[in-house]
Amino acid sequence: MSENMKKVLVVLMLMFSGYVDAQETLPVYSDYLSDNVFLIHPSAAGIGNTGKIRLTARNQWSGVDDAPELQTFSFHSRVGENTGLGLVIFNDKNGYHSQQGVQGTFAYHLNVGRLGELNQLSFGLSFMAVNNSVDESQFTIPDPVISQIIRSESYFNADFSMAYHRNRFFSYFTAKNIMLSARTLYNDKYESLNLRRYLATVGYFTGREEGIQLEPSIMGQIIERTGEKFVDFNIKAYKKFGKAQLWVALSYRQGFDGNDTQELSYITPIVGLNMNDFMLSYTYTKLTGDILFDDAGYHQVTLGLNVFKRPAKRQIGCPNIYNAF
Repeated sequence: MSENMKKVLVVLMLMFSGYVDAQETLPVYSDYLSDNVFLIHPSAAGIGNTGKIRLTARNQWSGVDDAPELQTFSFHSRVGENTGLGLVIFNDKNGYHSQQGVQGTFAYHLNVGRLGELNQLSFGLSFMAVNNSVDESQFTIPDPVISQIIRSESYFNADFSMAYHRNRFFSYFTAKNIMLSARTLYNDKYESLNLRRYLATVGYFTGREEGIQLEPSIMGQIIERTGEKFVDFNIKAYKKFGKAQLWVALSYRQGFDGNDTQELSYITPIVGLNMNDFMLSYTYTKLTGDILFDDAGYHQVTLGLNVFKRPAKRQIGCPNIYNAF
């Protein structure tokens, strides 16, 4: 098969699968385990005792031309006593389709317990602007479907999120893409494309600071348009070595779509290091489902910097709230 024919097939597959018409805003991967909960749950903006800057670079199907890749920049911090603000900028590329977006977040944190006790209820609301484009300029085979131009459309969306922390217990709920204003790339009409996705996370932190600390958690998600369901089973372990903290995580995601022959699953080990106000982590994801486009893995590097650190009022050790580095 010629290279041009392969390009045409890629675009046709994207069109008929609805990927281009109904592309989501920011994809949901396992990078939230790299001390980056804010990336999927807006209610985490400013939730702890330090502001956080995170840079991620993700490459899928290593060694394959035009493989999917994603880069994100995120920042969030507490402003005043109860308010949190955040920002996310992302670039998502998948073959000849790409999207760029910017997201601003406002969060409010309310302590509902006694003085000195962590019993916090949080709310978050994000608004984002997204630009979708598909590049057909490299195709040379005449076809009425392929216009050989770069098509580009922009739209807006929003996420709503809640969180509850009680001592070492934490939980989040987020409704993503609650606005239906996405615009198709193949006609001039706005369509009510249902991009809504619901995420729920629960977890618990246990252990003493001088020993090994464990953080088991579960995240479930539902895609309203397709009825697909996914569950992440996560375990994270921390160990302090002098002024540094080494941590490792393991995540297993199982998909449930009602068709046993096409259910998606993958396993993701993560290793990270915290030192002073810096964080570095590496993520590797391996698909294990029945339908695989490629046998290679997904690779991601996350760089982090903690800023605007404040004395913690409730030093219970939970990394979600209290950052000791």
